[in-house]
Formats: sequence, C-alpha cells, structure tokens
Amino acid sequence: MSATARSNFVNRTLADIASTLPGATALFRAEKLDFCCGGRVSLADAMAQKQKDPAPLAARLEALAASAAPSDDPEDTDGLIDMILERFHETHRREIPELVKLARRVEAVHRDNVAVPVGLADMLQRLGDELDSHMRKEEQILFPMMRGGGHPMIGGPISVMLAEHEDHGENLRKLEAMTNDFSPPDDACTTWRALYAGARKLTDDVMEHIHTENNKLFPRFA
Repeated sequence: MSATARSNFVNRTLADIASTLPGATALFRAEKLDFCCGGRVSLADAMAQKQKDPAPLAARLEALAASAAPSDDPEDTDGLIDMILERFHETHRREIPELVKLARRVEAVHRDNVAVPVGLADMLQRLGDELDSHMRKEEQILFPMMRGGGHPMIGGPISVMLAEHEDHGENLRKLEAMTNDFSPPDDACTTWRALYAGARKLTDDVMEHIHTENNKLFPRFA
C-alpha cells in the first residue's frame, strides 16, 4: 500500500469515507469516532482529538477498500427512503420496547447490585419516544417532500432533523456511559447480558441511521 493512498484517507472526512467505503463505519465505531453527526472532520483531526496516530486506521481503511464490494444502497431517492423505513424505522419500533422491558426486569431483580444500571429503562423509553416522534416527522412531512422531488422550503425540515440527530447522538453517549460501554458485570444474568447486547445493537443501528440520512439522503436536497 502506498503512502499516498494512506494520506488520501487521512485527509478525507469521516462522513465521506463512511458514505463511500462499505465496512468503514464498523472500523469507526471500534475507534469511537462519530462519523454521523460529527462526520465533517478529517480522519486526521478526529484521531488527533483522541491523541492517536491516524496512520494505522488509514492502513486498515486502505486494506478494506482493496477488498470491499460495491455499496448496495439504492441509488434512487425513493429506494433509499424505502430502505431507511424498513431497515431503521421498523427495526427501532420493534426492538426498543423489548429493551425497555429487559431493562425494567434487570433493575427490579438486581436492584441490590451496585452495578445495576438504575434509570436505564426510563432512559431507553425516552430515547424511543424521541425517535418515534422524529421518525413520524420524516414519514409525514420530509419524506413525502423528497419523494415529490423536493420543495422550496425543504431546508427547514432538514435543519430540524439534523438538530434532532444531534440530540439522538447525545442520548447514545449517555446510553454507552450507563452500560459501562455495554459491558455487563461478570456475574450478570442472561437477561442483563441480552439487554446490553441489544443496547449495543441499538446504538450501532441509530448511528448508521443518522449517517445514512445526514451523509447520503439529505445532501441530495442541499
């Protein structure tokens, strides 16, 4: 691999890399790099904020690029919106209520355990309610505008969605903190472990959801 290839990744933004290189988002999540709401910074700057050398990650991205299959995201706007609705909206609505139930069970059964995530169920419920409200706005207002080819006032709804994406990102950081980076204690029961595994998947899904809209769908109507 050439130094020039690595340099290209180092100087590109996280959003650009995530949008064009399938598999890059998994590497970014492993490094805890915000490629969705905070994706407008270069890889070099993002790693500098963590006091890390960007070269090893750039090398992994170059290796990934050499073997990656083309993205299977739909090219047409209607197809991309349909994918978002099925892949993210339906999934969030199906999975969050179950996570809330698991969290309430863990908090009740293990309330005497100092490691129990007190307040996690309420936090997940709020996150779910806010996501549902957000998704309804998209389904009822923004996506119909987009399916119609755009609208002179479409910038307003997009700005609202971007601001709410920032709020969702903050909620995900709180979720990560409350679950000790989704790491259950050694003596955790199966329900506790399932809860944290589900919370990790939710975090990954919401980040991918935000990234798809911020960096793939919304720019079509900039």
